[in-house]
Amino acid sequence: MIVFQDVSKIYHIGDAEVHALDHASINIQDGEFVSIIGPSGSGKSTMMNIIGCLDMADSGRYLLDGLPIEDYSETELAKIRNKKIGFIFQNFNLIGNLTAEENVELPMIYQRVPREERKKRVNEALQRVKLSGRQKHKPTELSGGQMLRVDIARSIPAQPSLFLADEPTGNLDSATGREIMTLFHELHAQGNTIVLITHDESIARQASRSIHILDGKVLDDGEVLPC
Repeated sequence: MIVFQDVSKIYHIGDAEVHALDHASINIQDGEFVSIIGPSGSGKSTMMNIIGCLDMADSGRYLLDGLPIEDYSETELAKIRNKKIGFIFQNFNLIGNLTAEENVELPMIYQRVPREERKKRVNEALQRVKLSGRQKHKPTELSGGQMLRVDIARSIPAQPSLFLADEPTGNLDSATGREIMTLFHELHAQGNTIVLITHDESIARQASRSIHILDGKVLDDGEVLPC
């Protein structure tokens, strides 16, 4: 499903070159639960942005479902982001003056989903993340864990096959973090591919395997090699 072949990404900061990714190669199959782990500045967020079609590699190839991403137009990339990928961010990206159900509904308005169908999907999504009693609450009336659940619920109606989560437990207490990880395991059990970005080894170990990255280089992709 997700294949990096010798992928590099370089940022120019003043006169300096920063190799955010340095000839990185990975392979993530459909239905896997994979963590990408590394310290701040290791390149894991750059890798996530390229996987999510938010950024493009400078060299190498990224194949998504066997097709090279560099061949897609921006319109086609937008369709992939909207239909195939569910983004879950550490800072939630919720709109403060909208309720939980309105935040979940908003992407479907842009996608021109009929109103009755939107309402049905919103209710189903909030039930799946155990927030059906908080649908009328605005972000300021929700805890950090509840806001993250709204963010996850917002991704569910499009029925993405891939969830990309950027440090989802980074700002949460340990008990809430465990609840969120349980939710990711439930999404994985339903057949979704989960790619979780983290710097926390205890969180990374909860995935089926971990890809370790440092200074833009893949140190270990967690693959079990045949004897």
